[in-house]
Formats: sequence, C-alpha cells, structure tokens
Amino acid sequence: MLEDHTTAASSATTWPAAYPHGYAVVDVETTGLARDDRIISAAVYRLDARGEVEDHWYTLVNPERDPGPVWIHGLTSEALEGAPLFADIAEEFATRLEGRVLVAHNAVFDWQMIAREYARARREAPVRQRLCTIALSKALDLPLPNHKLESLAAHFGVVQRRAHHALDDARVLAEAFRPSLHAAAQGGLRLPLHECRPLTEWTDRPAPRIGQQAGGPGGYGGYRATSWRPSRKRPACPYPNPGRYEEGKRLKQGMRVAFSGDTSVERELLEDRATEAGLHVATSLSRLTSLLVTNDPDSGTSKVLKARQYGTPVVDEAAFGQLLRDVEPASEQ
Repeated sequence: MLEDHTTAASSATTWPAAYPHGYAVVDVETTGLARDDRIISAAVYRLDARGEVEDHWYTLVNPERDPGPVWIHGLTSEALEGAPLFADIAEEFATRLEGRVLVAHNAVFDWQMIAREYARARREAPVRQRLCTIALSKALDLPLPNHKLESLAAHFGVVQRRAHHALDDARVLAEAFRPSLHAAAQGGLRLPLHECRPLTEWTDRPAPRIGQQAGGPGGYGGYRATSWRPSRKRPACPYPNPGRYEEGKRLKQGMRVAFSGDTSVERELLEDRATEAGLHVATSLSRLTSLLVTNDPDSGTSKVLKARQYGTPVVDEAAFGQLLRDVEPASEQ
C-alpha cells in the first residue's frame, strides 16, 4: 500500500536534477562503539535514483576478537568463527558502495566503522558522500517521538522483524528511506549530504581475544575507548588569541576553537584543518574560548552548558567549514 502511494507520488513529482543517481542503504553490527571495535556483520540494499530496491547483500565478518554485546546483536563467537575476515569481503562490499551515496541511520557511525575497516585492510572505501536518515527526518520535520530507527519505521508503517540484525535493519531503513526521499523531492528539499573522507592512517593495537573483554568505561559493555589514530601532540599555536569570534566576521589566526558532539567529518580531520588554518584547538571550554563548534546546540554537554554560561559564540560544523576557507592572518607583532 505504501509502495503504491510513493510510486504514484513520484510520477507527479518533478525529480530534482541535483539528487544522487543511486544509494547504498547500509547497516553494520559491531563489537562495540570505540575506535578500535570491529564490524561483525554488514548489509547493503542498493537503491536507484528514486529509492526503489535493486538488490541486497549480507555477510557475517570474523572480527578476530570477542564479539562484544551478544545480548544486543545475537552473534556469538561460535557463529562468527567460520565467517570471512573483512579483508576477504572488502572488494564485494566496495562493489555495493561504488558510485552511490551511503545511507544509514546515524550515518557518521556506520561510515567511520567502515572507513576504519578499509584502513586496516590498506584500502579505501569507494564512498564520497553519505546521508543520515536522522538528519533527513529532522529536515522533513517528521512528527517522531525520538530518532530511533523503530520510530522512523513505525511512522511509515514498516514492520521491523529483527532489530539489531544488519540485514533486517537495512531493509527497514530502505523501506523508510524511499517515502522520505519522495517527500524531500516533492518539497524541493536539499538533501543533507556530507562528504566522506577515507582514512589513510591506522595502527594495529592489541585487541581482546575471543573470550576476553576489555575493561574500562565507554562503548558497549564496558569496552575501552582507545584512540584510533597514532597518538600525537599538536604543536602549540604560534599566534596570540585575538578574542572571540564575531558573527558575520572572519575567523582570525590564534582564536581558540572547541568542538562538542558528533561531527560529520572525522573529528581529528576537522581539528587538523583548524590547526593548519592557524587556530588553537582547545580540548576544553573556558572564558578564553573564541568559538564552540557543535551540530547540537540544544544538547546538555558540559561544553554547551559552559558556552551558554560564558556567552561563547556557537556555530555548526557546516558554518565552521565555510569560515575555515577564509581565515584572517594574525596581526603582525
């Protein structure tokens, strides 16, 4: 019934010429949420330009370590023991992604997990853009109680059979994405597409063996959140802090910039860009901070709360990216 409605709507809609020509709806299940966690299953639904399903693909992946929260994804060490390694399925996975926009629910997570796996395999994922269905649902102003996949599915009447199973989650998302895409096209909405930058740095760190769990806070079930990129200390900013950023003006070298929350571009890459532009990347927020960059200014993170308290200017990632293109040189001493 839903498919007939969207097909009818598409025939009456002048399709935006700037929209992508194809999509890869992706879901991955992982051993946890940290940077050194691994993919244990992956699914891809390939869709055409108007969101119609072309085919689908699913695979288990042997993470060569403890599978993590079995109570969530249901994949035990025994189930994964004979599965292929990521390096073995990297080429097939790549053919499913090639030339398409990666679509996922909380796409920054799925993309980063995929990018890290390809980096470990000394390859690059052939993805240049991604689209997050959470961002799309916000842009469409859908009346959802929250931004969980189950809520998006319920809104469009899609039945979810096996939550946290990569193939079923990808199917559900593909079915919910199609009417979302048509609604966006009908309203002439600009799709919230973000650039994907493949990782080119990796490090082989000792991982928990099968049957072992890592201690410490963070991630699923207490998995330790460790750094993905090799640890490195940035050089001190050579420029004095010129003060706070003022709306409508340029950033100036030496300004102290802090980041809070998820970013569509890998956080370290975004910080690298800021450093290269002559800005001081601050790990905390104080009265001396010139600018806070966050995509969720209504969140209750400590940095956001302090920014409100101190009156620190706040911009989102997209605006910050524009400001980075034209940073004013530091004043001559």
